Amino acid sequence: MPALAVGLWLIVIFLIRGMLHNVLRRDWIGRIRLALTLCGLPFAGCTHQVRSAISCFPSHPFGATGTIRPVRTSCFNLDTTSTWTMPSSAGPHIKARCALYPGSKIKRFLVPDDKVEWSQNWPQYNPVSYTDPSVEKKPVWADPDIGSFSPKFNTVDGAVDRTSFEGSYKTENGKPLNPRGRTGVTGRGLLGRWGPNHAADPIVTRWKVDVTKEKISHSVSKRPILQFVSIKRKDCGEWAIPGGMVDPGEQVSLTLQREFSEEAMNSLAVPASEVAKISERIGELFKSPGFQVYKGYVDDPRNTDNAWMETVAVNLHDESGNSVSELSLQAGDDAAQVQWVDVDSSFPLYASHAQFLELVAKERNAHW
Repeated sequence: MPALAVGLWLIVIFLIRGMLHNVLRRDWIGRIRLALTLCGLPFAGCTHQVRSAISCFPSHPFGATGTIRPVRTSCFNLDTTSTWTMPSSAGPHIKARCALYPGSKIKRFLVPDDKVEWSQNWPQYNPVSYTDPSVEKKPVWADPDIGSFSPKFNTVDGAVDRTSFEGSYKTENGKPLNPRGRTGVTGRGLLGRWGPNHAADPIVTRWKVDVTKEKISHSVSKRPILQFVSIKRKDCGEWAIPGGMVDPGEQVSLTLQREFSEEAMNSLAVPASEVAKISERIGELFKSPGFQVYKGYVDDPRNTDNAWMETVAVNLHDESGNSVSELSLQAGDDAAQVQWVDVDSSFPLYASHAQFLELVAKERNAHW
């Protein structure tokens, strides 16, 4: 029998023996390594970019717990690197089914996990219809009611982009259906647009440094600590990434800079001469390509069956610490407070923002 065949049989026997002892043992990779070594065969494992606590096999990154896993990995191929993303095929939305709709006393029709998808027949489904009074007043950023106008869904409708990062979405009785399924509320809630409401989230980061400008590492993980600009939202009091809605016809790159300037630098309230200085200082950082962390549906408590949030989240990193880091932060627009915050898994954040930051930390090989 050829040596390779003998080696493969040895591997199979070795693995079966190990699994019979304990299926849940964590040293199965070590067994493969040893078996291959005994057979004189090469071995390549996961790169250092994939931590031992994270599965190295393709899977959806979010379940009910919101745990992130790599979509494509470098396991068993040391010539490639790991790519971290949040695919659109994630599990059922959770915050979009919160019992009480934000900013109101409206109670959602409770939707269990197994009834979220529209494909699940559920004759008993009786969602509450709700559109916030601020939206019903017909501000410039909001659509009229369905019936008084006929929007063109799944396309760019005039200046309004009604396409979804999730792909083509269905409509029912002239109204769009949330691509992630039922939420327990129909109408638009606090959202202005029927269908996707596009936003942009600038994740501005820097390294946490000491007085000598040396990076500070976490005492447990031993990885350098990132800091990001965080705002405290006026509407719910939660800490979040500064960001906002993409204006009709506006480029996302401009939205990122505008929203950061308005919420973290209070550019709407400072003199024009000061605005020019702010724009000049942060301009170079925002002109850089950055790292696109995520593009897609957001599990947001404002979502309804007919209106939902989607975003493009981009990490803009001040590596040298001489750009945004040297500017004084000042809360403005929708922000009650603003400050640099350590990137850490224990810090609670609004909507899906914690997942965005976890991806940034992994990309920068920083503490999480």
